[in-house]
Amino acid sequence: MPTTEIDTREGELRRIERWRAGELERAGYPQSAAEELAARHDIDLHFAADLLGRGCSAELALKILL
Repeated sequence: MPTTEIDTREGELRRIERWRAGELERAGYPQSAAEELAARHDIDLHFAADLLGRGCSAELALKILL
């Protein structure tokens, strides 16, 4: 795989993770937790946000998700 293709994929991945982190922060997660969750692609973004929407604290939601 050419280097430029790898760089493009890594750049796209970083953009997606920044977007996910922003969405998680808007849902109510602290920045550090949002960044940690955003990097975990096996964690469903909507499920993570819904936990807070249903009354979970960010701390409890992190225990459930991680």
